[in-house]
Amino acid sequence: MVEIIILFLIAAFLSILVGTVAGFGASTIFLPIALIFFDFKTALVLVAIAHLSGNIGASSFFRQGLDKKLILLFGIPSVLLTVLGAYVVVYFPQNILKVVLGLFLLIFSLYSLVRPEFHVKASRFNTVFGGGLSGFLQGLMGIGGPLRGFFLISYNLDKYTYIATISAIAVVIDLSRIPIYFANNLLDREFYYYIIPLIVVGVLASYVGKKMVNKIPQDAFKKVVLVAIIVASILLIYNGTLGG
Repeated sequence: MVEIIILFLIAAFLSILVGTVAGFGASTIFLPIALIFFDFKTALVLVAIAHLSGNIGASSFFRQGLDKKLILLFGIPSVLLTVLGAYVVVYFPQNILKVVLGLFLLIFSLYSLVRPEFHVKASRFNTVFGGGLSGFLQGLMGIGGPLRGFFLISYNLDKYTYIATISAIAVVIDLSRIPIYFANNLLDREFYYYIIPLIVVGVLASYVGKKMVNKIPQDAFKKVVLVAIIVASILLIYNGTLGG
């Protein structure tokens, strides 16, 4: 039993570490691993708690990059459209959406790597549109991080502003969904003892992630994020093609 707990917490640490550096992907990595240990409902809640803890840590450790205006313009539409996406999920074919989103992200991420000068203008419209679209897809497919990452990294933000912004938005989204999970009793009381260790691991992983980000030159940071988006897009296409 102890060995299982340790392995689970190590998986949480590594997932949040990657998510902190890239700005997204912690849940994408951690949830499939958590399903090895727990049923879906239990895994969903525990991963959400770890995700929230990691993003609170990242928001705090990268707070020098917090841009309140950008967070509001991007975050509010994202949260609102997440709810809409969750309501209309039954009307859209999930697998086709995954492939389409994956192809979009793959094409534009590869193009951005080949043409480093390419960027999306950080206008009010683009910010609201990007936040709303990523939020809608978050509610629709449970996947919004890669698209949020694409929009924000395409603004040529410095790495601290990028991570602080994307983490703060993730915190708001997590705070809106986790109480619903508990209200619906998705987590049995026998698993409550995982909560504190996951919070500690989340903060620790985000702290180590900050140390890693500090060592990545600004010029190379955007490439790191774009490569992460490319990997995420390939996984989306693969998953959608298999009907998963």
